[in-house]
Amino acid sequence: MSSSPKPEKSVNDQDKEKKPVVKDAYDLQRLKLEKLMKNPTKPVILPETSREKKSPHVPEFVRNVMGSSAGAGSGEFHVYRHLRRKEHFRQKFIQEKAEKDILDEEYHKKLELNKQLAEERTAKKRAKRLKKKAKRKKNQGDTKSTVSNETSAKDSTDGNVSSSGSDD
Repeated sequence: MSSSPKPEKSVNDQDKEKKPVVKDAYDLQRLKLEKLMKNPTKPVILPETSREKKSPHVPEFVRNVMGSSAGAGSGEFHVYRHLRRKEHFRQKFIQEKAEKDILDEEYHKKLELNKQLAEERTAKKRAKRLKKKAKRKKNQGDTKSTVSNETSAKDSTDGNVSSSGSDD
């Protein structure tokens, strides 16, 4: 048996090996992250999602009002049904928007109320802290003055004692 040299891999074979096979969602996510992290200085563009549902384009007033009454042609019923459906969607959208506005207004009122109550509590606690601090400062000032008065009184009595002691 002669061992023949293995053929070298061509560039195309190497490219095929480098491309990973996505087997599940985990691999897909990992590949996306690796692609992002190849160049971390490159800015990532994230599309902005629309937060509000856009209103359907429905005319405010339907000019061609008709019903599914007798005498209408067979094609008119479908037109009527379509117009009725559009009107129902428009009414539903208006109602949902009104409810959303009411809920938003209530939410903002509640936020303002909570902010006001928190500010009142904070102001009350701040006043209490400042009062306590002023009282502490006053007491420290009083103790210092009494301590200094006592030391000066001791000095004066010591001076009297020492002077009377020196007279003897």
